[in-house]
Amino acid sequence: MNTSTISQPVNRRDFLRLSALASGGLMIGFYINSSGEAQAAESTSGPGGSFAPNAFIRITPDSKITIVSKQPEIGQGIKTSLPMVIAEQLDVDWKDVTIEQADVHDRYGSQSAGGSTSTPNNYENFLRVGATARAVLVEAAAQTWGVPASECTTASGVVTHAKSKRSLKYGQLVAKAVTLPVPDASKVALKDPKDFKLIGRRISGVDNTNLVTGKSLFGIDVRVPNMVYAVFEKCPAFAGKAVSANLDQVKALPGVKDAFIIEGTTNLGGLKSGVAIVADSTWAAISARKQLKVTWDEGKVASTGWDSFAAQAKELSSKPGARVLRKDGDVDAAFKGAAKVVEAEYVYPFISHLSLEPMNCTAHWNNGALELWAPSQNPASGRAMISTVLNIPQEKINIHLTRSGGGFGRRLSADFMVEAAAIAQKVNAPVKLTWTREDDLRHDQMRPGGLHYLKGAVDAKGKLVAWKNNFFTFGNVGQGGQVQPGSGGALSGDEFPGRWVPNYLAEQTVFEANWPMGPWRAPGSCVFAFVVHSFIDELAHAAGRDPLEFRLEILGDKDEMPGTPPAAGAKGPPPAAYNVARMRGVLKAAAEKANWGKKKYPKGQGAGLAFHFSHRGYFAQVAEVTVSKEGQLKVDRVISVGDVGSQIVNPSGADNQVEGSVVDGLSVMMFQELSVERGRVVNANLDEYPMLRMPDAPAKIEVHWLKTANPVTGTGEPAFPPVAPAICNAIFAATGKRIRQFPASRTDLRWS
Repeated sequence: MNTSTISQPVNRRDFLRLSALASGGLMIGFYINSSGEAQAAESTSGPGGSFAPNAFIRITPDSKITIVSKQPEIGQGIKTSLPMVIAEQLDVDWKDVTIEQADVHDRYGSQSAGGSTSTPNNYENFLRVGATARAVLVEAAAQTWGVPASECTTASGVVTHAKSKRSLKYGQLVAKAVTLPVPDASKVALKDPKDFKLIGRRISGVDNTNLVTGKSLFGIDVRVPNMVYAVFEKCPAFAGKAVSANLDQVKALPGVKDAFIIEGTTNLGGLKSGVAIVADSTWAAISARKQLKVTWDEGKVASTGWDSFAAQAKELSSKPGARVLRKDGDVDAAFKGAAKVVEAEYVYPFISHLSLEPMNCTAHWNNGALELWAPSQNPASGRAMISTVLNIPQEKINIHLTRSGGGFGRRLSADFMVEAAAIAQKVNAPVKLTWTREDDLRHDQMRPGGLHYLKGAVDAKGKLVAWKNNFFTFGNVGQGGQVQPGSGGALSGDEFPGRWVPNYLAEQTVFEANWPMGPWRAPGSCVFAFVVHSFIDELAHAAGRDPLEFRLEILGDKDEMPGTPPAAGAKGPPPAAYNVARMRGVLKAAAEKANWGKKKYPKGQGAGLAFHFSHRGYFAQVAEVTVSKEGQLKVDRVISVGDVGSQIVNPSGADNQVEGSVVDGLSVMMFQELSVERGRVVNANLDEYPMLRMPDAPAKIEVHWLKTANPVTGTGEPAFPPVAPAICNAIFAATGKRIRQFPASRTDLRWS
């Protein structure tokens, strides 16, 4: 429903009547107020005075129930779990529910998938969405029978009055329900969690059947009438520009309809310069691209590379960092008086998201309006970028949200959407832009690499007394020495073990690389956990302490560690508190599940552990590994314990996310590395950027959950960070070899 179809403001009852007339049933709409609460729509309006609900349920007279899923589905299971929340409170059977993917519209509020925020941002609201709809239907039945609503109960989409032995299906109540006032959503009664029938059950993904039978779901599957196909050749060097190309020769090739240069913008995150080829098939476009010859202005970035930055970091590592992130106590004095001091360099490279489905977008420019079909994690951001770059009013941009074949943060960036829109403006037909795997590797919004120069100390009792980290990472010109926003390169002064160590110094130096960077699964945490929890393990062994005991001692006996107050006048949200009790809980549980300290391992086998707080979730993991004398690693078992609050909405989806995190974490640890030379990624395809294969996957992954009296949160990211350090620490226990560099395939694990 476009806003253009409702030109006049409507009140609550008029809206319900309009819904009944339009669909032949009941549609109940809600909006989210400024405090984040779900409320029934009453005397509210959206842009232009039109009513704009943010979530709704449709019920037809034949009791068919449709629940709209507004969030992008990128494989994290949100298209199943959030509608489960509504269906639970609506009190309907899951088999009777149809899930419909929403297009992008202001009436839905935020429609993004990133940072494991979809569940915590919507859970409470969606409980009330379902409960309010149920309350309207109960009231409709009560008035029909002339009985108190308090005497009516619901189950399986039916309202029952036990005293008179009467019942009505929801569909039979539609005509009455649309005439009733909608109750205040904040005051409706919610089902007690002990009475849940759906939430907490293992529910198969709503798209699973279509996935395994090859039905069209993804952006790359989109087909619209009269569609043409495009590829876009960009400069190999980041931010380079096309000067000229053999366009006439390319246009004469079979199937090619047009070829032209797009100038692009100077903004690294905007529209890149390049050459578009439009053809009557993707194959024709890709084939013609092989004949394309472009003269590029590669710019200043072409003189940069990883090796030169790494050499600079090495040279500067013994000097103070450019910026102090946190300074507590006197680290120099603590090092002088320590019983043991450990120094280490930890390094991790730039890596790619490498989603299974390459970037793609279909766009149609028609009569001053733009229509897109996009597998995006943040379509609103894409719409805003297109509006800015191409000077199209946002209200003239309509986005259909498709399922994404993986995201991991890559599809939060909108470069592929802007490219498709720019090409569509020059083509008199809908055009599908498809990136190749080479495009995905070489033009990704990469996770930035980093180099950490660490120094730690323990006293005579083996207690951690000092910690220093001189951290080198990457940013872009014009950001005042800051890293690329959202890329995960910003180390917080509160990052563990900051706040826990009496003598602590964290410094950061940012190299202005001007390379494309962006968020990658569990931004920041995905690399900081490896560094921090591996080095803690080094210190535990140096102190002759049990690694579990050493970590528990660092955490201490406080139940909560407050965040560092912001500087006077600083803007932003209040600092987050670290719930130490929850972290101790998952750490102890993981150790118990693994029989930590009770098992004897022969040479070549060992166990390691790690924990981390990330994206509102607390996770601890124990890994057990075997390393052959020839250096072949086999991960025998990973035990994961998580605390993501009081309720696991869909255990099937939640377990899947943890299992995926373990596999993903091992793949990143062992194999993944983008080689950046002369301002470009030189890896061409999967033969030069290996991923984890089935024989390398962990033999067993155990997933356990602790339910605590805390708000419900997501599971897509918080299980990822502890994976690599747990495995690396297990490798050390098995072989005495310490992994301080990703990918670990560069480390010689052979032992005798």
